[in-house]
Amino acid sequence: MGMGKTSSTLAALEYLKAMGEPVRALVLAPLRVASSTWPDEVVKWGFDLRVSVVTGTPARRRSALQADADVYTCNYETVPWLIAELGTGWNFTVIVADESTRLKGFRLGGGGGSRARALSRVAFAGVNRFIELTGTPAANGLLDLWGQCWFLDRGARLERSFGAFTGKYFRQRRCGSSPFAVTYEPLDWTQEAIQERLRDVCLSLDAADYFPIDSPIEVPVPVELPEGARKVYDHLQRDMYVALDDGTEVDAVNAAALTVKCLQVASGALYREDATWEELHDVKIEALRSIIEESAGAPVLVAYHWKADLERLLKAFPKGRALDKNPRTIKDWNAGKIPVLFAHPASAGHGLNLQDGGHILVFFSHWWDLEQYQQIIERIGPTRQAQAGHPRPVFLYHIIAKDTVDELVITRMKSKRTVQEVLLEALKNNCKAKEEGV
Repeated sequence: MGMGKTSSTLAALEYLKAMGEPVRALVLAPLRVASSTWPDEVVKWGFDLRVSVVTGTPARRRSALQADADVYTCNYETVPWLIAELGTGWNFTVIVADESTRLKGFRLGGGGGSRARALSRVAFAGVNRFIELTGTPAANGLLDLWGQCWFLDRGARLERSFGAFTGKYFRQRRCGSSPFAVTYEPLDWTQEAIQERLRDVCLSLDAADYFPIDSPIEVPVPVELPEGARKVYDHLQRDMYVALDDGTEVDAVNAAALTVKCLQVASGALYREDATWEELHDVKIEALRSIIEESAGAPVLVAYHWKADLERLLKAFPKGRALDKNPRTIKDWNAGKIPVLFAHPASAGHGLNLQDGGHILVFFSHWWDLEQYQQIIERIGPTRQAQAGHPRPVFLYHIIAKDTVDELVITRMKSKRTVQEVLLEALKNNCKAKEEGV
């Protein structure tokens, strides 16, 4: 993430359109990415492309398919529906598979899920170009490549079937008592040979070649609040109280309490007066899931603020661990035994060395404390990476709920202004917008 896969693809589509090639592109992506990231990137960079988001209810999807657009974005889960809906009217000229590892399990004789099998029936039906985007092409090994590459050339480069692929590039090892339980081990020359076979259809970018690694690479990950959560947020902001579905009223007694409640809603769970909480959405969890998928198996450090966040995160990512007072936790993290470590910035401050465990930090929820923010970054920061002998870039992902206090907190961290200055400026801008009827 952050290397420009989406914008590069949009630039290529815009170029094809400008050169007179018919462009009717289908983008397949995780739901959040399909509904927000792709249309947002078009606006951000000013591409001359019309985007239609084919998500939501069947009625909304049908309406979006009928729109006059250049790019149609759709989540993988609705691929079978999309193919059945269009039938013989399938007329896409370009297919873009974002996070293409979703196709890795495809097999000609079956397997790999109904979505990949359905897509295989139309992948070459009038399609001039098939583009795949991923930060983790082979996170679990070279076996992941065959299914993805089949959609590029029907097996021309990595053999026509998965069996032929494994037979040529791997040796089988029995594992367990069952004769059908086998594992595949690549031969000594396998990786080099596969890289050579794919050289003409793959482009790989290394962040260290494009960014200075003596400072963190910051990647904003904006998310859109679902309709229900947006209503709660707007109600709170306007009236300083809101009634939840169970009838409980949540009050913000002053401006400071209001910002706390708004930050809770932005993160996904709102506390009641009795210290219990109600989950309002999981869009940040889904955004984090995408980041973890693209981390190529590298451990991910996640900063959270609320106890409700931690409970929800541990439930969503059962292989994750919380940073606690047990010294073994830090040792396991630095030894690469913890894939996802959840840490509160207040407990991950001065003195902790976490740089051996990873170089990816995600801010799931946000808070105003600048020192805590800086301190948790420093736990895995570029200086510590260099001191530990890890010449690798540090990535900071900020999952930000759009049009919420999240954005003000990020402004505070970047400008280092006081909380009061940021809030007063935001209030001033809101008043001005209302006067202008925006």
